Amino acid sequence: MIKSFITRGSLRYSPFRRFFFARSILLFGNAMTPVALAFAVLQAPHGQRLLGDILAGELLAHIIMLLIGGHLADRYRRDRILLWTTLGFGLSQLCIAIIVLTGTNSTWILPWAIIQGILTAFSEPALRGIVPEMVDTAHLQHANALLSAARGFARIVGPAAAGFLVATWGGGWAIAVNAFSSFVASLLIIRIHIPRAWKSTAPSIVHEMRQGWVYFRESQWIWPITLAWAFLNALQMGAWQVLGPIIAQQSFRSTGWGLILSFKAAGILIAGLVLTRLRFSHPLRTTMLTAAVGGVPMIILGLEQSVPSLLTAAMVAGLGLGISTTLWDSALQQGVPRDKISRIMAFDDMGAFVFIPLAEIISVPIAHTFGLYTVERTAGFLFLITALAPLTCHGVRTMTTHDIEAWALKQPLS
Repeated sequence: MIKSFITRGSLRYSPFRRFFFARSILLFGNAMTPVALAFAVLQAPHGQRLLGDILAGELLAHIIMLLIGGHLADRYRRDRILLWTTLGFGLSQLCIAIIVLTGTNSTWILPWAIIQGILTAFSEPALRGIVPEMVDTAHLQHANALLSAARGFARIVGPAAAGFLVATWGGGWAIAVNAFSSFVASLLIIRIHIPRAWKSTAPSIVHEMRQGWVYFRESQWIWPITLAWAFLNALQMGAWQVLGPIIAQQSFRSTGWGLILSFKAAGILIAGLVLTRLRFSHPLRTTMLTAAVGGVPMIILGLEQSVPSLLTAAMVAGLGLGISTTLWDSALQQGVPRDKISRIMAFDDMGAFVFIPLAEIISVPIAHTFGLYTVERTAGFLFLITALAPLTCHGVRTMTTHDIEAWALKQPLS
């Protein structure tokens, strides 16, 4: 059975097989860190403010360095970038674990968090761009579906494992486990060898970044979806991630909220498993239709409905999110030339993150002004409308998988 699993679909390619297992290990470790870090930092003096500074510092460093990370991933070997960033992430996590375990002033975590944000900015464009270098076009969706399933599984198991380690040994040891997972993943990544199939002829970094921007701007099927996700993620982070726990604290408490998040992660896991077999002829249209259901849990939460209805809505939203992100990654990997894909992915990631800090800052003041539940359900309706807005663009609404592949053939390597 195991042999059959690892020789099917995208896993028949040994580079991707190593990448998949390395990525699964990393996702599990990364899913532990938010819980472990939060409990470790909150015990320090002024812990709430410090935790906010740490999370904001890491995110801002990520956003600022993303475009440079996309440029580097297009210019140099993506497998080597992933190796060095994974090792760097493990070392930074180890330093944070030592700070926590030794009782050192927790403010020293902040510079390491900023380093991790920079490393993530370098690794993410390479991660999303390396998949089409390891599998052929026919197996791209299968590969992305497996990665999505691994992400969903990690979000279910990782926080629970972190909670157990925090309760028994302390947050520092949970962070140390994440560092160890990075080093183990590096042993698999070091065996991936994918020489670049092109040579950059751009005279400078600025010129290459300008090339990427022109391509992104002129791709009428890419930028409308990226723009939509800029607002969708802001609504998601502000209304769901910030206001959601506040509502939960006033009603069904943290246990119910944790269960809701687990059901959403289960939906992502199911989506990944389903997409290893199911295909859609219009992936862009399906991407936004399935993304739209992400607003349903916010609407139900804002209407003060029961926990069982929230559990169902969260699982459906996770299912939609898993399908949406998998199809979107697959479409970009099919439709963008390999020498530009990491820069385009960086622009896409930039859109995904750019409004999140603002949303996290203003969500609570807006809720105080207009009412917590009113803002929550309004955000849910806005999420649904925003997700459907790109369907007004002809390319998003009508492009088929064949059209996306044909688009790629018209874009020669630079």
